[in-house]
Order: sequence, then C-alpha cells, then structure tokens
Amino acid sequence: MNHATEILLRDVTDRLERAIEERDCPAMVALQGDRTLVLSDFDYLRDDPTAQAFEHRAADKAQQIHASRFAFAVPQVWLFADDAVYGRAVANLPLREGEQELIAWMTYDADDGVDYGYLPYARRPSGEPIFDEHEVITLPVQPYDDYPGRHLLRYLTQGP
Repeated sequence: MNHATEILLRDVTDRLERAIEERDCPAMVALQGDRTLVLSDFDYLRDDPTAQAFEHRAADKAQQIHASRFAFAVPQVWLFADDAVYGRAVANLPLREGEQELIAWMTYDADDGVDYGYLPYARRPSGEPIFDEHEVITLPVQPYDDYPGRHLLRYLTQGP
C-alpha cells in the first residue's frame, strides 16, 4: 500500500472510529481523484441489495471525480475459524464465543492494486470501544463476494 492510500485509509477509519464511539455503524468510503469525497451509509449492513446499491452509488461518484484510489470501511463482527473467516453485521447483542468486533476495510489504488485488512476493537464494560492497530491481510486470499468494497472495486475495474 502506498503512502497516499494509507493516509486515505487512516482518514476513513478515524471517521468510522468516531462514529462507533457515538454508537453509529455506517459504512464509509473515501474516494480520491480530482478531489477527495467521503460517503457514508447507515443502512449498508441491513442486507445485500442495500450494500450493493451504496457501492454502486460510490462507483458513480468515483467515476465523476476520476478516482484513482479508494478506502472502504465498515464495522462488522468476524468469527475466525480454522479454515475460514465468517462475517456478520454488528448488533446490540453480546458477542458469541470466538467473535471479534472490527472494522473491515479494503483499499484500491490504480497503480498499486488492492489491499484488505481489519482494525479490531474491544469494549470496556461501559461499552466504550478501544481500537487496536490495523491488520493487513498478507496471506493469499480471495475475499467472499460480499466483502465490503468488493462491488465498488468490480464496478470501477470491470463496469456494472
């Protein structure tokens, strides 16, 4: 990941951290081209069609500003299993055994390609989130079709 993309990622995850501290859970994307544009959607986690619609709107905006990079982030709950990682939407329910709250992210740069990762966090008894460090997924992986930002990436690189 190049420096400009890392700065964009830090910006969008910092914004999302502040939203999570306020008990909001929007998806956020920062698009960078002729200018930088940050979009958010509070209904993203409701269902797949809603998520795809947001990513399609983001792709339209990205094309309008001639975006060459983006950083997409969304809060989720992941369960790390032996052979896979399972994700679900955040909820006001206790975590189940082995689950981890985190911000899942994807970055794209036209010259450097795609990076995936996550920013884990835990909660104090008061519910206040405590954020850890970014984790970049370095293993050769293929994210699932509905990984946050995947449709945006597809729209930008292959068209609708």
